[in-house]
Amino acid sequence: MEKETFDDFRSSFSYGSRSDLLFKFLKSGSEQLADEFLQELLSLTGDLIDDGDPTAIVEAIVRAQTAAYAGTDNFEYEDKPFTPFPKPVSESKIALLTTTGHFVEGDDPNPFGIEDLTQEQASKMTADFGRANPELSEIPTSTPREQTRVRHGGYDIRATAADRNVSLPIDRLNELAEEGVIGEFISPAFSFVGLASQLRLKKQRAHEWAEQVKAAGAEAAVLIPI
Repeated sequence: MEKETFDDFRSSFSYGSRSDLLFKFLKSGSEQLADEFLQELLSLTGDLIDDGDPTAIVEAIVRAQTAAYAGTDNFEYEDKPFTPFPKPVSESKIALLTTTGHFVEGDDPNPFGIEDLTQEQASKMTADFGRANPELSEIPTSTPREQTRVRHGGYDIRATAADRNVSLPIDRLNELAEEGVIGEFISPAFSFVGLASQLRLKKQRAHEWAEQVKAAGAEAAVLIPI
């Protein structure tokens, strides 16, 4: 068996033999960052055995992810003038638009014409998604949690699969509307897989979708990028 280098090891978490989208950042960052993170992770795991508190481990993972992904953007966008919102949010109609890959059970967008594509399969097709024309899913804001589905090859969906409000806060926005914090939560919510052709998204879909959200009655939107 060929001996595995440390570089091979850390790269294997990014769509490799140890694929884990929570830790794929190990490939994006430097070898030193990966080395220091793993040492810290082992040390904190020892502390966890003694004190039972995982907070320090969670914070270490977030710090390492932030450091690894800083400055890796390949696309630049022109800044637009800030436009002050003309009315109180409590009197406004608010939409939700996310890049999280959510959809309603029974209304799967079936990317590439594949029915019942699994998360595991999607995570092996990132190059295909990266060239694809993004498709927008509509999610009625009354959709029960158990009928909400998510699939996205670009990030770890475990948390949002357990609780959609992690990245698709339909329930929270419904509550804010009921409490009068926002005037109205527009139905449907909108979601697409952000791992898509960014040029097609910018040149073809962005204006079209903005008009679609406005046509639904929205005066503003909560945007959640992943």
